[in-house]
Amino acid sequence: MFSGVSGLRAHQTMMDVVGNNIANVNTTGYKSDSVVFADTLSQLTKAAGAPTNASGGTNPSQVGLGVRVDAISQNMTQGSAQATGKATDLMLQGDGMFAIQQGDGTFYSRNGSFTLDANGSIVTNDGGYVMGWKADAAGTVNTNAQIGKLVIPSDSVMPAVATTTSTLRGNIDRTFKTPSTVPTADTTLPGAAPTAPDEKVPGTVVTTAINSYDAQGNLSKLTVTFTNTVIHTPAVGSNADKYAPTNDWKMVITDANGNVVKSTGTKGASAGASATEQDLSFDPSGASSSVKQVYLAAPGSPTGRELSIDLTALTGYVGSSGASSINPTTDGAPIGTLTSYAFGTDGVITGNYSNGYKQTLGQIAIASFNNAAGLRKEGNSLYSVSTNSGNPVYGIAGQAGRGGLLAGSLEMSNVDLSSEFTELILAQRGFQANSKVITASDEILQDLVNLKR
Repeated sequence: MFSGVSGLRAHQTMMDVVGNNIANVNTTGYKSDSVVFADTLSQLTKAAGAPTNASGGTNPSQVGLGVRVDAISQNMTQGSAQATGKATDLMLQGDGMFAIQQGDGTFYSRNGSFTLDANGSIVTNDGGYVMGWKADAAGTVNTNAQIGKLVIPSDSVMPAVATTTSTLRGNIDRTFKTPSTVPTADTTLPGAAPTAPDEKVPGTVVTTAINSYDAQGNLSKLTVTFTNTVIHTPAVGSNADKYAPTNDWKMVITDANGNVVKSTGTKGASAGASATEQDLSFDPSGASSSVKQVYLAAPGSPTGRELSIDLTALTGYVGSSGASSINPTTDGAPIGTLTSYAFGTDGVITGNYSNGYKQTLGQIAIASFNNAAGLRKEGNSLYSVSTNSGNPVYGIAGQAGRGGLLAGSLEMSNVDLSSEFTELILAQRGFQANSKVITASDEILQDLVNLKR
């Protein structure tokens, strides 16, 4: 009878575990449990006998005294992904736990359903702070530092970035076009004179604009003008004016007021050593120009510091359309405000700013354990450290055995309903069978009582 009672208790525990698994089939990040049974001590009715020359050995005879729950183990396998599209919903694809500060304690969870509070802190639905490493003013994260609360402030401002480099990409079309009118000779060109038989005059003119920001974010616009020189032979007698193309170009830089900004071909040169224009030409194929870098020396530069203009990506091919196309790109930006943010697979939080720049805001810490199944459940999808889980080791998602992060998704429960329903039937039948043992034992006792009548 007592064996039957122990069976009822054990299978009732099994029913409790299975019922809890089924109840949490839709709990984010839930890990299912399973029951392991073991028999209890057995009563020895006959000891084992050793073999002799006259007879063989005999086995011991024992009567079991029932069953007990040996363990309730956690199944820490990965749950399926559920896409939510919410930026702060995170899923760990592999081992590891999120670190959550609640009150004075630190807990751990697989539930990545996070949001932001009024201060911009990343929190759980219960108000627990998600832990990680903050980035410094330059956007650098020290993952060896102590973890703390992660904050994404909506009023975050990125300081202005002064322009230091500009790159001119594209093509200056060198297709020769005869001027429609006789130009006035450009006396600034070497050897040019109005009375010269073959005078150098301005030909094709190509312009492009460069945006330049100073350290305060103020914008200055520079105009870069490329002018091709043409050999002009004036009309003599019955001969008409003649024009012949050259491969000589002049590069002149002017500010928004039309004032020439002095430039130099030497990095670090003083403003006094600068010229008002730069001479350049293209190789026979037009693949590259003779000048690769032009520098606007400080303090003549609009930014107050040296500004380099890269011409290595500038070509001088002869095109079919006769149109030039130059695409300037520059670094530097005005002051920017935070417009959006995103989580990377390594837990890095990247802020997108209104000035087009991006900067790291922080990084989520992932805790790993030698025995994650040894963690103690604390409710609200939280775990705490036990004596058999090992201490947490914080690191980067996707490294050292830790799973990577998937933003916009949540980890579903790993409960397998088909398996749980099977366990439910086994628990029910086991409970019924043990109840029959108790009923049969009761009938036998009843028969014993009736013997003395």
